[in-house]
Amino acid sequence: RISPGHILFIFLCHGKDRSFNDDGNLILPGSYNIPWMAGIEDFRTLSLISIPGSHDSMALHGGPEAKCQAWSLKDQLRAGIRFLDLKHSTLKDVLDTVRAFLSEFNSEAVLIRVQPESFEKNTVNEMVQSLIGDDRNVWVSPGMPNMGQVRGKIVFLQRSTFTLGIPFIDTNGQSNEKVSSIKDKDSRIMTQLNQATEACGGDNAVVTYTSGSGLGTFWGMFLTPKRVAERINPWLNQYLRQFYPNQPRPCKGVIAMDFPSVDLIQTVIDLNWW
Repeated sequence: RISPGHILFIFLCHGKDRSFNDDGNLILPGSYNIPWMAGIEDFRTLSLISIPGSHDSMALHGGPEAKCQAWSLKDQLRAGIRFLDLKHSTLKDVLDTVRAFLSEFNSEAVLIRVQPESFEKNTVNEMVQSLIGDDRNVWVSPGMPNMGQVRGKIVFLQRSTFTLGIPFIDTNGQSNEKVSSIKDKDSRIMTQLNQATEACGGDNAVVTYTSGSGLGTFWGMFLTPKRVAERINPWLNQYLRQFYPNQPRPCKGVIAMDFPSVDLIQTVIDLNWW
């Protein structure tokens, strides 16, 4: 029986890696476990779970400078993504898609960060509140829940002028990070994920963005989000897998990625089992 680690090694040795995906067609193995959160104990605090997420989740179009994801939102969720990073303008359609997913897989929870445009910052709370109404399947409390309290629910994360939901720490300081060197980016992610482990289990959710773009910099002028992800995702997959022998495996919080593959998403999920 070939272990997942051996499979990864084989792909890397042959110059092909399955950690990066830019194919818009999601193909899941027949045995793929879509409702992976069903395996998380009800008593486990949400901030103690390693969660795969997508950066700029709805950026499926707009050319190489803007595109960050290959899959539709529905397919991201089916692949295991449980954190969404959104601009407010897309929120209504997103909520409809997420609600449909959670009605089918009610063991799951989906975390959502809303990043308002500058002109929306003073009105974003009211706009979001009007969209969710009195829906009991939306968590807007600042208190940190356990898994059992949020099954089947949308969980908002609050930051800055958006004050609905759980407060969170962004280990990057900013999600749209400029990248002029892939090696430097690797080092920064390593530091940020170590910070995430230290902060896991507290009153805040912890989010690390592995995304980045070199556009606007001199040395990284050709590093589109896709080119960065092509280099970062294989490294990230190997980096996270080194913790598999640990007992228990460390919590890394939310990891928000560009162009993740099913394999990379599963690597993040598997940090929760030991």
